[in-house]
Amino acid sequence: MPRAGLCSYWRGRVLPLLLAYVCYLLFGATVFRLLEKQAESQSRDQFQLEKLRFLENYTCLDQQALEQFVQVILEAWVKGVNPKGNSTNPSNWDFGSSFFFAGTVVTTIGYGNLAPSTEAGQVFCVFYALMGIPLNVVFLNHLGTGLRTHLTTLDRWEDHPRRSQLLQVLGLALFLTLGTLVILIFPPMFFSHVEGWSFGEGFYFAFITLSTIGFGDYVVGTDPSKHYIAVYRSLAAVWILLGLAWLAVVLSLGPLLLHRCSRLWLLIRGLDLKDGTAQDSDPRLQKTPMSA
Repeated sequence: MPRAGLCSYWRGRVLPLLLAYVCYLLFGATVFRLLEKQAESQSRDQFQLEKLRFLENYTCLDQQALEQFVQVILEAWVKGVNPKGNSTNPSNWDFGSSFFFAGTVVTTIGYGNLAPSTEAGQVFCVFYALMGIPLNVVFLNHLGTGLRTHLTTLDRWEDHPRRSQLLQVLGLALFLTLGTLVILIFPPMFFSHVEGWSFGEGFYFAFITLSTIGFGDYVVGTDPSKHYIAVYRSLAAVWILLGLAWLAVVLSLGPLLLHRCSRLWLLIRGLDLKDGTAQDSDPRLQKTPMSA
């Protein structure tokens, strides 16, 4: 590409997109700071106050001993050990939890609340992710393509009768609606009931998970005070895989549905889109075709 063409391409496309991207990040940073900074400050002050009260109640401890104990708690949390409860808490590395962790690795969710602590486990995780992430992408792409193929016929759609087009649009809309209920509405309700969350927290967890953001502030099956069924986290991993596949279908069907709705609306109004001719539904009011 000539230098002049490259500069023109940069100024015309790349630079505006870059500016929009940076402005969007700045906007997000500003809003998050306004919403969260005060709450963080209050939490920090409350924690310091609780430490002072603890030292006042237990005079046998000094500040250094307390800080060392807090450090032990932090290290345990980083290694996936919940400091609440006792040693009878369910293991983070039973088969169900390990299956859930493997799913978060290959889907790149990475909640951050659990990670391998042994050197062998860390090395294995690297190679497991190197093979598993591409495999996951291929699997989701093929699954999404297969579902899309069975849901719609893309070839010569405009040649179908108007009623057939309407049925296809309604079918796609029904699929998206049912998928939203099954993936984004009912599971958060179930998780909220089991974990003791509000529906808003459950919906937040579902979206953060399926978008593969995975903050780790909400994770299923980690409360030591609750007794979960053995396959609870495994079922959550299956839901994640199905949800990611559904999102892959939605991302491809969403624009298609909008396109078909617009074309169907124009057909209902009597507009011939093939040759650019506009016709009224009443044949007595036909207009002369206008050239482009």
